[in-house]
Amino acid sequence: MTKSIHNQNKERLGAFRAALYDCDASRLRGQLNEIFAPDCLVQLANPLETLEGAAGLYEQAYAPLLRALPDLERRDFIVMAGESQGADWVGCCGHYLGVFERPWLDIPPTMHMLAMRYHEFFRFEDGRIVEMQALWDIPQVMMQAGAWPLAPSLAVEWVVPGPATADGIIESPYDGARSRASLQWVTDMLTAMGRSLEGIEAMQLERYWHPKFNWYGPAGIGSMRRISGFRNWHQIPFLKALPDRGVYIDNGIMFGDADYVAFTAWPGMHMTVSGDGWLGIAPSNKEITMRSLDFWRREKGLIRENWVLVDLLHVYEQLGVDVFERMRELTVARHGRMQD
Repeated sequence: MTKSIHNQNKERLGAFRAALYDCDASRLRGQLNEIFAPDCLVQLANPLETLEGAAGLYEQAYAPLLRALPDLERRDFIVMAGESQGADWVGCCGHYLGVFERPWLDIPPTMHMLAMRYHEFFRFEDGRIVEMQALWDIPQVMMQAGAWPLAPSLAVEWVVPGPATADGIIESPYDGARSRASLQWVTDMLTAMGRSLEGIEAMQLERYWHPKFNWYGPAGIGSMRRISGFRNWHQIPFLKALPDRGVYIDNGIMFGDADYVAFTAWPGMHMTVSGDGWLGIAPSNKEITMRSLDFWRREKGLIRENWVLVDLLHVYEQLGVDVFERMRELTVARHGRMQD
């Protein structure tokens, strides 16, 4: 039986994943050139931002990360694929692991094991990657290094787990009907959540989410359990601070694969920080955009787990807060650069 294009693309991405599992820095550049098209568009989290092709991805992202974590290991726990807006995508979620031996982005090393979550999306054409949209949870690295300079998270910070069912790396034949059903369920849930101005009842959270639902947010927001946890430690503060949020419909890429659904957009939302502010930031009444890359897992028809990454460093930058400069001030003694 002929494999679907989605299974083929997941297999092709396997070469990229393998190159970063037992990572050999001397071979990585060549491996990336085999997988990525020469003019591939690469968009990463702030401060890395837009890079030029496989060369830029290697020189500006992976090479510095490998210097900091010379035993770098990629550990995926979700690999899924699907079609959206006429294009074929593969989405991955997992952690980069290694011993943090040298500074990275001026974050001071710890000489201990480090984990940094990633959500990475790849658009394929003719068997090669032509676009990459990815968020690396850089605030998570700052926190593990004791160098996070801003407000503490409302919810718990930890190394986010993979799916409870351990089935996130989907290698079975692509099931179109099951995938479409998952996609429709999440789409309906997001539509209902968009009625927040009509009150909590209008969002119908209990209809779509499992009673033991887990929401795994980015470092700086944290993770929470059950609808009550989600509402108290993320949704209510978010809605109060950003009441006019809107979605860039045309930017959104959303696809299903078995019981999983993925979403990426660059950016996906626009909003104005008002009210009493957000994440400890005073309200600026300034419109900003937000990059949010998400994965959902359904279980017995309900959403049981949701992995979310938001480019918080990009949010802070738009509001005039230089997180890296504040971090340098916080850690200046650890770098031996104090002035008399």
